[in-house]
Amino acid sequence: MNQHEYDVIVIGGGIVGASTAYHLSRDGARTLLIDRRDEGRATNAGAGILAPEMNKRDPDEWFFFAVDAVDYYPTLVAELAAQHAGETSYARCGMLLVAATPDELADYREAEAYILARQAARGTPPTDDLRVVTPAEAKELFPALADVHGAIYYRSAARVDGRLMAAALLNGAAGHGLTVLNAGVDELLLTGARVTGVRVGQQEFGASAVVIAGGAWSTFFGRQLGVTIPVEPQRGQIIHWEVAGAATGEWPIVSAFHGHYIVCWPDGRVVTGATRESGSGYAPVTSAVGIREVIDEALRVAPGLATARLVEVRVGLRPYPQDGLPVLGPVPGMDGIILATGHGPTGLQLGPFSGKQAARLAMGRAPDVDISAFSVARFNRG
Repeated sequence: MNQHEYDVIVIGGGIVGASTAYHLSRDGARTLLIDRRDEGRATNAGAGILAPEMNKRDPDEWFFFAVDAVDYYPTLVAELAAQHAGETSYARCGMLLVAATPDELADYREAEAYILARQAARGTPPTDDLRVVTPAEAKELFPALADVHGAIYYRSAARVDGRLMAAALLNGAAGHGLTVLNAGVDELLLTGARVTGVRVGQQEFGASAVVIAGGAWSTFFGRQLGVTIPVEPQRGQIIHWEVAGAATGEWPIVSAFHGHYIVCWPDGRVVTGATRESGSGYAPVTSAVGIREVIDEALRVAPGLATARLVEVRVGLRPYPQDGLPVLGPVPGMDGIILATGHGPTGLQLGPFSGKQAARLAMGRAPDVDISAFSVARFNRG
């Protein structure tokens, strides 16, 4: 077999894998990214909402990691811009959390109290940045909105297009010598409890560390490693619309209480979604019932979108973790294997920062923050 040597191999070219490869290459590691380009990659369909402060209830471990992840975005985007790596699409846009109908008022009031209490306890964001607004103010911010019954607004919320962000990371990595192979990894090469590379067909690629960032497909390596990686594909259908003549680039993100969202972009583009179809398997297909759910929910919250033109439907398979937390860190008992998967519906929010931590671990460095709560060991205690 042919043997090719690298310092680190990254499996998967979505947002997490692309970020891992970028940070490795930038820091001088000879890096190979192997990407099978599976249809249904979550990165290509995700909404790209960057606003952990507006999450209703999440474990502290997730929340503080998410805040660090979102805070890292401006630094990373500026770095990529300085390298002329391409458009990232990152922009501050604001976000509204609303009670669209009276039946949502109880949930809204609970969420509002929780968000504002967390804001007060942390002393941030400032009260002029995250605040309750009147229904009239909410509609002024988002003209297509229904007559809502409660609203809280976070001015510093941001959005990002996953396709563009991942492409910029890979372009930046290419400028630092990244090698990309579009293929599937057939097996990890192990010597005892130490990884020595991977096999792709009849070719072997050597490395002292391998980062598994294959999204919903990462679980397939668990059997060879002797660990359980309880991440399953969760299908999400998302619709892109065109709203003619509207300054949609100035409209904020909108979320209510049925698990859906609206994200707006310049040039009349509006994105609504998404379904959360657990048990979908690896089938990135659209369905009449899924599309109807997305349309019904979008028009319930924003009836002003009723005349929008449907442009496309995207489908992504989120790598959904059993307990809602990412799987990030080394595999206990194995030398050189790093897992970076299980980001669920927040892959674009967490992915670039997770990739940075995975890269640090692969280079033998400590992560920037405590990620012990994300270890795969939590699922493998006998």
